[in-house]
Amino acid sequence: MSGALARETKTIPIVFAAVSDPIGQGLASSLARPGGNVTGFTAFEPTMGGKWVELLKEIAPRTGRVAVLFNPATAVPSNILMPSIQAAASSLAVEVSSAPVHSKDEIEGIVADFARRSGISLIVMPDVFNVTNRELITALTTRYAVPTMYFNRVFVETGGLISYGPDYAEQFHQAAGYIDRILKGAKPADLPIQVPTKFELVINIKVAKALGVDVPLQLQQRADEVIE
Repeated sequence: MSGALARETKTIPIVFAAVSDPIGQGLASSLARPGGNVTGFTAFEPTMGGKWVELLKEIAPRTGRVAVLFNPATAVPSNILMPSIQAAASSLAVEVSSAPVHSKDEIEGIVADFARRSGISLIVMPDVFNVTNRELITALTTRYAVPTMYFNRVFVETGGLISYGPDYAEQFHQAAGYIDRILKGAKPADLPIQVPTKFELVINIKVAKALGVDVPLQLQQRADEVIE
């Protein structure tokens, strides 16, 4: 949506929130100096991927391999999050493998295949395809007992195990602040594009029990929300 608006005007100020790759989408020349009429707040912070691996290892200590589920046509560009995933996995002696999926019909086969391997956990990557199919993905990962990390709390509310991601409500509040500054005379070109600074950790204890996962009390205490 932000890209479509940006193509329509080069003069009217535009403030976005939760955009995955503003530089890659051509919305700005850099994060620090957007340079045009568009600025705002990105959907992800590059080190988030590493946090996903660390939390998976904490909630499922037997994790020796992490599979990354994504649709190549709709996922966030791999260069944003994969470096931190690989770095954290390497430090924890965890292997990383790709699990590309191109259609809804492929999801069960992929989850079932990984479920047959010992020590496997799953990371569901930021992806419109994954959000659209979240009910199926969460149902399958529970059915096949695959510990899975999600990037957004909506998956955990749907029946997923654990999520760690930006507080998007906070981003929209911050966007309102940018709009106020622009109305008072600030130029979008001079307002840096900001990465998330506030994150949510959500855990579904009911799903953990179904998976046979014993969530450490310390991890529960760190969570922003524990769904019973």
